[in-house]
Amino acid sequence: MSDSLRQLLRWVVAKARQTQRSGLVYANNHIMSACLSRSLRMAWYRRVMGFEVGIGSSILPDFRVSEPCKLTIGEHTVVNNSCRFDNRHRIVIGNNASISYGVLLLTLGHDIDSADFATKGGDIYIDDYVWLCANCMIMPSVRIGRGAVVLSGSVVTHDVEPFSVVGGVPARFVRKRSEDLRYQPSWNPLVPMLG
Repeated sequence: MSDSLRQLLRWVVAKARQTQRSGLVYANNHIMSACLSRSLRMAWYRRVMGFEVGIGSSILPDFRVSEPCKLTIGEHTVVNNSCRFDNRHRIVIGNNASISYGVLLLTLGHDIDSADFATKGGDIYIDDYVWLCANCMIMPSVRIGRGAVVLSGSVVTHDVEPFSVVGGVPARFVRKRSEDLRYQPSWNPLVPMLG
């Protein structure tokens, strides 16, 4: 086989993979994220999208992502309605975390000082018992420590220490949270719009 034919085959395979990935993301964001059946959504996320989702965890409707795979969620964690996860880099969420309505996790952006507008980013880690309140934004390469709380509307640009409460734009330390945490977030599966 000639080199030009090999290059053409590599290009065709790459385009086919890209088209398949784009199709999965489109189906996820515009069809499955509107599905009211929790069991069907969770099966889709685990088997088709390749997300690792622990026992007792739930992802509620209107959940949008950038890629298949690259998402790990621990046990008894709830991702609420209308969350957006830019998982072009990995996103890892621990156990018993509560991700509230409209949370945005960004793993990739642009270097504002780059002459060619190059991208830069990194993985996001959210530890056990973290509460991300409604409409907060977590920027690339950030770790949210165990038991931390990010208040509504905050933008987190740096790591958050365990059991810290942070808020604002950019998010700053507000106070410490109790370290005695034993809850398991849950949802009401009898209410289709919420479960």
